[in-house]
Amino acid sequence: MLRRKAARRAQGDAHGDPLDPAQERRVRAVLALGGVPQADLPDGVQQVRLRLLERAARGYEAPRDVSAWAAVVASNLAMDWHRAKRRQERLGERLASLRQHEHPSGEDTSVLSLAVAQGLDELPDAQRQVLVLRFYADLPVRSIALELGVPEGTVKSRLHTAVRALRTRLHEDEVV
Repeated sequence: MLRRKAARRAQGDAHGDPLDPAQERRVRAVLALGGVPQADLPDGVQQVRLRLLERAARGYEAPRDVSAWAAVVASNLAMDWHRAKRRQERLGERLASLRQHEHPSGEDTSVLSLAVAQGLDELPDAQRQVLVLRFYADLPVRSIALELGVPEGTVKSRLHTAVRALRTRLHEDEVV
């Protein structure tokens, strides 16, 4: 009985969409913050949907937390895309996609957004991934560790190192 409920949950709503609107927004945000340009976000969301449907089709149980699972898959997709493209080409696109979802802001916020985006680009992939999953996808450390298959201490260490590096970068650039 529980297995059937999990399978139905993995199949999604009556329209067959395995992601609800909130999960889709989270996936889009993780992809955008991971460096995927606005034009490629729909493809990234579709890839996450496809992987969830493939998982159900293979008979695997639905992830215990579909939202966390989808955010980690989106983060991995973003890392793959990030490795394939040059970082400087994507910087402007990422900022444009982030601004599109924000309210108009002052010059100070724009400078800070640019500095944070550049700082994220300079982080190693593993540090950027946990930083985005923790602070932008709002996943707890335990969920990140479970989904990435690493100890919680590793996630905490990567977070600490990434935050320290980003903070140092922002102070060096006299942004904060």
